Amino acid sequence: MHRRNVRFPAVIASTAALALGLTACGSGDTGDASAEAASGESETVTIEANGGSVDVPSPAQSVVALDNRTFKLLDDWGVELSGGAVSLMRADVSYKENDEILDIGSHREPNLENIVAAEPDLIISGQRFSQYNEDIADLADAPLVDLEPREGEDFGEELKRQVTTLGEVFDKQDEAQALADDYDAAVERVAAAYNADETVMSVITSGGDINYAAPSEGRTLGPVYDSLGLTPSLEVDDASSGHQGDDISVEAIADSDPDWIFVMDRDAGVSGNSGEEYTPAEDLIAESPALQNVTAVEEDNIVYMPEYTYLDESLQTYTEFYESVADAMEQGN
Repeated sequence: MHRRNVRFPAVIASTAALALGLTACGSGDTGDASAEAASGESETVTIEANGGSVDVPSPAQSVVALDNRTFKLLDDWGVELSGGAVSLMRADVSYKENDEILDIGSHREPNLENIVAAEPDLIISGQRFSQYNEDIADLADAPLVDLEPREGEDFGEELKRQVTTLGEVFDKQDEAQALADDYDAAVERVAAAYNADETVMSVITSGGDINYAAPSEGRTLGPVYDSLGLTPSLEVDDASSGHQGDDISVEAIADSDPDWIFVMDRDAGVSGNSGEEYTPAEDLIAESPALQNVTAVEEDNIVYMPEYTYLDESLQTYTEFYESVADAMEQGN
């Protein structure tokens, strides 16, 4: 954690104090604001991030964003970036086309020196870049805010925590709360529509393969079981949280005969940046002989996560997905 402490020469501080004294009686808040502006002092907001309290400038003048979950959010809020993990951003984020933003690279090949070059007064880390927090802190003298969902905490609450905390940072409290409320409403819709006797299978399609995503543990779709109170059709020992899912045979997936199948198409997200051709998840499932007699396939109870989920995994993405789940389950009742 880094705190920014602003020091002022004594003459400036005393001048500001004198200005405050002279104007306090006649102009109230206006005088306070004028003195503050004259002194050049910027306000700070204290927020709680992973690791403790962090004092961040308000408004921040130079923001570096590294957390995939925040890119679309910050873009929607009109936050200007001086640096960011541009290569990890989904294709529909406007930052992708802004050549003035210094690209920090990906978590696989980060260019941390570009963070220094951006001269940030706020760094938003998290997700794939959390592993570099200590290195970044050594390089850049700026508050680092990491709001990555914490292990052992409710995943949905953690996503909301990230959004509402950033709402405090960027003075978007109302907008942030609206997003949190939308998420809660989507969860409630699923809870009302879901029959706990119906089982759910989640899969990740990657490289033309259909892979198992374990309940609770699996990448992206794992937390959905806990958030929505779903009954899994299959549970295996030593499941992973890998981005491509677990190599469980399609036949084993089919034998569990799920009533519902949830799908995250990893290739759809990656291809938006790489331009590589891929086989959509819908086609992989439709062309899999082993899955054709599965209840979920026969009844068309298949729900796909949004296209850019793999590059995003934000509160808004889960809200959109849960709304799709609710739509499908409400139609089936």
